[in-house]
Amino acid sequence: MREELDDLQIFLSTRWAILLNLHAEMFRTNTVEDILQVLIVFCVESLELDFALLFPERHTLLRVLPVLVVLATSSEKESESLYKRVKINRLLNVFKRHYLILNHMGTIRAEHDDFSIRFASAMDQMIRLKSSDGVDNDWSRDIKGNMYDIVVEGFQLLSRWTGRIWEQCAWKFSRPIPDSQQNPTTCFDYEKVHCDTLVSEALWETIHMEVQDFVQDKLDTMLRTTFRKKKDLSRILSDMRTLSADWMANTSKADPEQHSHQETEEMRQNTFYPRPVAPTAAQIHCLQFLICELVSGGNLRKPGGLFGNSGSGIPVEDLKQLETFFYKLSFFLHILDYTATIGTLTDLGFLWFREFYLESSRVIQFPIECSLPWMLVDHVIESQDAGLLESILIPFDLYNDSAQHALTSLKQRFLYDEIEAEVDLCFDLLAQKLNEIIFTYYKSCAASTLLDSSFTYACDDGEKYFVKPLRFDAIFKLRRVMVLGRTIDLRSIITQRMNKIFRENIDFLLERFENGDLCGVVELQQLLDILELTHQSISRFLELDSYSLMLSEMQENLSLVSYSSRVSSQIWSEMQTDFLPNFILCNTTQRFVRSIKGIHHSSHRSSASTGKPYFYCGSHDLTMAYQGLAGLYRDFFGVPHMFAVVKLLGSRSLPAIIRALLDHISSKITGLVPKINALQEALPKSIGLLSFDGGIAGCQKIVHEILTWEAKSEVKTEVLHDLKEIGSALYWMSILDIVLRQIDTTQFMQSAPWLGLVPGNDGQVKHAYSDNTPFTTLLSAATNAVTSSPACPNPSTFLVMSKQAEAASLLYKSNLNSGSVLEYALAFTSAALDRHYSKWSATPKTGFIDITTSKDFYRIFSGLQYSYLEDSINNPSKKQEMLGDSVAWAGCTIMYLLGQQQHFELFDFSYQFLNVAEVESATVSHYQSSERTKSSNFLQCYEGILEAMRKARRLNNHVFSMLRARCPLEDKVACAIKPSGAPVHRMKFMNTVSAFETLPQRAT
Repeated sequence: MREELDDLQIFLSTRWAILLNLHAEMFRTNTVEDILQVLIVFCVESLELDFALLFPERHTLLRVLPVLVVLATSSEKESESLYKRVKINRLLNVFKRHYLILNHMGTIRAEHDDFSIRFASAMDQMIRLKSSDGVDNDWSRDIKGNMYDIVVEGFQLLSRWTGRIWEQCAWKFSRPIPDSQQNPTTCFDYEKVHCDTLVSEALWETIHMEVQDFVQDKLDTMLRTTFRKKKDLSRILSDMRTLSADWMANTSKADPEQHSHQETEEMRQNTFYPRPVAPTAAQIHCLQFLICELVSGGNLRKPGGLFGNSGSGIPVEDLKQLETFFYKLSFFLHILDYTATIGTLTDLGFLWFREFYLESSRVIQFPIECSLPWMLVDHVIESQDAGLLESILIPFDLYNDSAQHALTSLKQRFLYDEIEAEVDLCFDLLAQKLNEIIFTYYKSCAASTLLDSSFTYACDDGEKYFVKPLRFDAIFKLRRVMVLGRTIDLRSIITQRMNKIFRENIDFLLERFENGDLCGVVELQQLLDILELTHQSISRFLELDSYSLMLSEMQENLSLVSYSSRVSSQIWSEMQTDFLPNFILCNTTQRFVRSIKGIHHSSHRSSASTGKPYFYCGSHDLTMAYQGLAGLYRDFFGVPHMFAVVKLLGSRSLPAIIRALLDHISSKITGLVPKINALQEALPKSIGLLSFDGGIAGCQKIVHEILTWEAKSEVKTEVLHDLKEIGSALYWMSILDIVLRQIDTTQFMQSAPWLGLVPGNDGQVKHAYSDNTPFTTLLSAATNAVTSSPACPNPSTFLVMSKQAEAASLLYKSNLNSGSVLEYALAFTSAALDRHYSKWSATPKTGFIDITTSKDFYRIFSGLQYSYLEDSINNPSKKQEMLGDSVAWAGCTIMYLLGQQQHFELFDFSYQFLNVAEVESATVSHYQSSERTKSSNFLQCYEGILEAMRKARRLNNHVFSMLRARCPLEDKVACAIKPSGAPVHRMKFMNTVSAFETLPQRAT
C-alpha cells in the first residue's frame, strides 16, 4: 500500500506524465511520424472543411489536435517536417480564440434568417412536387437534392452555433468569479429543422441516389478502366457493389464481363430510379471500411496514409471520388437518424452543470440568479422585447436537456433532484413575473385609454402616455408545456394567478381608500374603472372570474340580504367621524372643504400601505398623471365626488347610506332639544321689536341685553356645530339628488324612444302609445312574420324573444317613476321635527301671532346668527371658515319646516339691524355737512358687520326659495324609497304630529 501511494504521489506531482509516457511508448514504433502527420492533416482538413457534422465530433478533433502536434514536434527536425506539410497559420486559425458569443451574434442572426428563408423555399418546392403528377425526373431529383443540401447545411449551422455556446461556457466556467459583475443579456433562439415525412422521404431518396450513382456508375467505370487488371482491388469494388447496389430499381443490371469493350460511354450508363429506401448503418460502415482497405492497400502504415496516393496505384481522379464519397458516408449516418442528430445538436444541457463553479467558489449551493437558463428568462422579462416574449419558454429546454443528461449519461439521481428543485422555483417565478407583465401591460393600456385625450395632446411629452404594443397571444395559447416530462397547463396557471392579482388589487384599493378621507372617492372610482377595463381586455384571452363577483367578494357583499359593503361602511364612517364634523360648506361653489380653524372631532387613521406599482395605473408615467388628476379633487367634496359615490355604491348600498344619514339627522335634532331649551331659558320671556330711535348703537345695545348667553358659551358652540352637521347632511342630500336626477335623465333619454314615453307636466311621464311600446311592437311584428313563414325551422326562439321584450319593457317602466331624494330627506326631517313641535313652536294663546314670544326656534337661531356674525367680525380667529354655510341651511330648513319663515324674516335681529341701518343711512343724507361726516364715519365702523348680515340674508333667502320649490308648505310633498333602492314618485301626507310614524305610507 505504501508503494502504491508513493507511485500515485509521484504520478500526480509529475507534470505531463501521461503525455511523456505516451511519447516514449509511441516512438518505439517505426514510421510513427508519418502516422502523426497524417492524423494532423486529417484533423486540420476536417475542421477547415466542416467534415465533422456534430459538434462533439469537432470537439474531439479540437482536443486531439494539440496532443498530436505536441507528439509530432518533440524535436526540431520533426517540427520542420510537420510544418512543411501543415502551415503553421492553419494551426493558428484553428486555435484562434473566439470565445465571446457576443462577437458572433450578428453573424448567427444573419445565418439564421438566410437559412430560414431558403429552408421555407425548399419546403414550398417539396410541397408543390408532392402535389404534382407526372413531374420530370430531373426536376424532382434537383428539388430533393436541394432539400438534402439544405438539411445538411442546417445541421452544420446548428453544430456551429452550439459550438459557439460551448466555447463561451468553457471560457466562463474557467472564470467563475470575475472582477466585474457582468450583465447576462445573452439570449438565443434556435430553430429546429422540421423533419416530417415530406422531408424524410426526400432525404432518403437523395441518399439512395448518391449511393446508387456511386456503386452502379462510378464503380462500374473504375472496374472497366483502373481496376480491370487488379484482381484484389476489383474484388473489393465488386464486394462494394454487391453489398449496397439496389438492382431492383435498375432496369438493366450490369455485368462487366458481358459488356463489349467497343460500347460507348452512354451505353454503359445504368438506368435506375431512386427510391426512398436509405442504406442501413451497417451498409454504410462496411462501405467505409472497404474504401479504407481499397485506398490503403490493406496497410495503413504505408507512407502517405489515407488518400495519400503514395503507393496505392490509384489515379488521383479516382482517389478524389473515393475520398468525397467516404466523407459523404459519414454525413449519411447522421442524416438518416435525424431525430438523434437534432437532439444532439440542440442539447444545451451542459449549460446548467457548474460543479467547477461550486468547487472554485467554495459554495454549497448555486444561486438561481447566476443560473444561465433563469438569466435568459429574466432578461426576456425585464427587457419586455416583443419578439422574445413569444419564446420565453425556450430556455427551459436547457433544464430538460440537463435532466436527460443527468439520468441517462451521468446516471446521478441527486443531480436530477437538484434540477427539479430549481425548475420548480424558476417556473414559479416565471409564472409570477409573467402575470405581473401581462397585468401591467393591459392595465397601462386601460389607463391610457381612459386618460383624457385633451390632456394628452396638451402635454409636450404626451407620447409617454401611450403604451408600446406587446403580443401575448402565443403565451395565452400554451396549454401543454413539457418540463421534465410533466405536462403543465400554463394558461390555467396564468388564469389562476390573474384572478388572485385582481382580488389583491381590489383589496389594496379598498384598503387605501379606508386609510384616507372621503375626498379620495374620486381616485378610488378612477382606479376601479381602470381595473374593470383591464379585466375586460384580459377576459378576451383568459377565462377570468366575473369582475362584479370579485368586487362583491372583496367588499364582503355577497349575501343576498346584505345591503352594506366595505365602501359604504367606510363612507358612512368617514361622514360620521370626519366629514360632517370637520368639513364646511361653501354654498357658492357647491363644495365641502376641510375647516382650517379648529377640529371639532379628530379622525385617527393608520398610514396607507405602499402597494406594488402595477396596483395603480401600470406604468410610472400614467400613475403620476392620474395622481395629478386625482389631486385636483383631493381638497374638497362636490358633485364629482357624488358621482363617484353613486357609481361605487349602486342602487343596492346607496339606500342604506341615505337611511343612516337621515337617522343621523333625527338623532342630532333629538340631541338639540335640551340644548335649545337651555338657550331658551336664558332669554327674556318677552322680546319686542328693536327701536329705531336709538339707531345702530342702540339696537346693538338692546340685542346684547337680550342675548345673555355668556354663561352658556359651550352650549351655544355645541348647538352651532350640531346645526352645521344637520345642514351639511341636508346639502349632501341635495347634491346626491342633483346627481341622481342627472343619471335618471340620461337613462330616460336612452330608454324613452323604445318605451314610447314623453315628458309631461309637473315632472310626470306620459305614454305616447296606449297598448304596447315601440320595442315590443317591433319584435312582435318580426316574430309574427317569421313564424308565419314556412321556411322558419324553429319559431320558438322568436316567441321567447318577444316575451322577453315585454318583460324588459315592464322592468324599465317600473324604474322610470323615480322621485327626489332631497324631498324624501326634507319630509323625513319634517316628521322628526313634528315630535318636538310643541317645544320649538309655541301656539298663540289668542289665535294671533305673538311677536314677543321667546320660545320659538327662530328666536334661538336669530340670536345664534347675530352673535356668530358679530364674533366673526370682532374676533378674526373665529371667522366663517369654522362653520361655513351649513348652519344657515340647517337653521332655515328647521324654521321653514316648523312654519316660522315669516316670523324669522320679520323679527330676526340681523334683519332688524339692517333695517335700522338703512333708515339711519337715509337720515344722515339730510344732515348738514359737518354732522354728515361725523355720522358717516360712525356708520363705517359698522360696515363690516352690516356686510356680513347682508350676505347672511342673501344666503337665507336662497335656502328658503329652494325649500319653497322642493317642499311646499300647503301639504308636505315627499317621495319614498322602495325596498329595491329606487325612489318612487311624490306622495302627499298631512302635516300632523303622527306623520313620522306613518312615513312613507301614502295617505288615502
